[in-house]
Amino acid sequence: MMQVGGVTESTASATLATQTAQSRLMVDYHAFLQLLIAQMKNQDPTQPIESTEYIAQLAAFSNVEQAVQTNAKLDSLMEAISLAQADGIIGRTITSVDGSITGEVTAIRIISGGAIAVLADGREVMLGPGVIVA
Repeated sequence: MMQVGGVTESTASATLATQTAQSRLMVDYHAFLQLLIAQMKNQDPTQPIESTEYIAQLAAFSNVEQAVQTNAKLDSLMEAISLAQADGIIGRTITSVDGSITGEVTAIRIISGGAIAVLADGREVMLGPGVIVA
């Protein structure tokens, strides 16, 4: 018997944390864009922005954009890892943490909160710490 450690739970936690961070980053990204556009619209034409300030703002914009793209790639990587882990559980027998559900895994459903094992009898078990895989 093999006990599934925090792999799927940490994957679920990481996915949720990434989605939350990405949501906050997207809000910051959009707020930054709005602020930059508003600043450019409202600047005094007789005293335009200095080139060093403009370059600093463009660099900040570039950093925010790269962070958003990095988070999207990390999300894809986490999904690929979840699918690879799921492949090793299909066809095996699992027992839920409380021991009330046991059965052969016929499918794995990946959701934003982690992975759910679908058993031969149709019942489902959330994969995480304490789930026993035989």
